Amino acid sequence: MMLLVDTKVEVNYKDRGIKMEKIPNTVYTKEFREEAVRMVLEHNLSAYEVEQNLSIPKSTITYWVREAKKGKLSLVGNAKKTLSEIEMELARVKRELAQVKMERDF
Repeated sequence: MMLLVDTKVEVNYKDRGIKMEKIPNTVYTKEFREEAVRMVLEHNLSAYEVEQNLSIPKSTITYWVREAKKGKLSLVGNAKKTLSEIEMELARVKRELAQVKMERDF
């Protein structure tokens, strides 16, 4: 199972007055990471093919495969906690609020 978070945070770069949106990193479950690695190592799919099938960056897949070969895949992502249902709901409400504010201002 993959949890996607697409809440955007506006970042203002003072030097040039450029406004950019920062998108938080995606959090993947341990099972999802293991399945992606299994597709490469056991089913002989390329990282590119897995990227196309699972819609995740090839660099992420190659990192997971490298860590799995070292026996450290279970340590990947330990610093990040998966989002609880309440946190996911909060992110959804924040997205909706931002959308309503944009519509109101235009």
